[in-house]
Amino acid sequence: MTPSPPIAELTDRARDIFRRVVDGYLHSGLPVGSKALAQAGLNLSPASIRNVLAQLEAAGLLAAPHTSAGRMPTERGLRLFVDGMMQAREPSIEERAQIEARAAAAGPVEEALAATTAALSGLSACAGLVMVPKREAVLRSIGFVPLGPAQALAVLVGEDGAVENRVIDLPAALDPSALVEAGNYMTATLGGLTLAEARQRLERELADGRSALDAAARALVERGLAVWSEDGARRPVLIVRGQGRLLDDAATADLERVRGLLDDLEGKQEIAALLDSARAGDATRIFIGAENKLFALSGSSVIAKPFRGHDGRVVGVVGVIGPTRLNYARVVPMVDFTAATLARLLG
Repeated sequence: MTPSPPIAELTDRARDIFRRVVDGYLHSGLPVGSKALAQAGLNLSPASIRNVLAQLEAAGLLAAPHTSAGRMPTERGLRLFVDGMMQAREPSIEERAQIEARAAAAGPVEEALAATTAALSGLSACAGLVMVPKREAVLRSIGFVPLGPAQALAVLVGEDGAVENRVIDLPAALDPSALVEAGNYMTATLGGLTLAEARQRLERELADGRSALDAAARALVERGLAVWSEDGARRPVLIVRGQGRLLDDAATADLERVRGLLDDLEGKQEIAALLDSARAGDATRIFIGAENKLFALSGSSVIAKPFRGHDGRVVGVVGVIGPTRLNYARVVPMVDFTAATLARLLG
């Protein structure tokens, strides 16, 4: 792809017309014509405006969807606008308060993350995204509920109140009393420990012969700890909120693009990989359309910002996804503020 001309290479007249076209398109989602520009206070004839529009189109910054239509920015033009012309607007006091209130709500951390992401989604009119590493649970209690002769439900309750369930396979002809014995042992002996600490203690007790567990209960304890440890290490926590906000009035004219975007959101592994690429550095990352192959077909933009804990290490990434005609000047500072809020929450 040929790089966009730097802002400095555009004349003052071209910069002004280009900015007005981008502003108009981002506001309405519709191409902007020379007549509308002439009526907006430009001291130029429609013919002069059309000449400048043609030059901007030749530079790859604008495009005309139809022969008689106005112009709209290309993805290259949006990149030039975002990097060199955008004037950011900080979130209002009310918007800040709404984000902070959701983050401060009582309950497990993942609920606060989901609530904060939902607030960001509502304020930005996009889908909100947040990704954090799987937090290792500190155990409060663990129990086993029989589901049948071959399976049981392992129920883990964390110190933060979070409850997780996993279905595990049982050894053949297992005595139901082994389920009770295993749950009692894990709650009494391993409560207050992380999964890694619990496994280490279990291994020490078994090696020293200090465990009163019989073979069946011991197998259940080992299997239960293994299931949670493997599950937590396998993937990060990715929370997506507000997909329905992508179906606005303007989207009805481009249902294929929106359908593709919603399909992209279902592929959480790819979204997680994209957000992970934004972890390096402190700057907000803006991915516009085909700049990322994941959104080449759906024509979407992602704004993502890493946030750090008290030790300076990256804790996670928060952001939004929506059509390329995002209100970047408003949404970028909103993502920045949300990242700072989550840094305080998880720091």
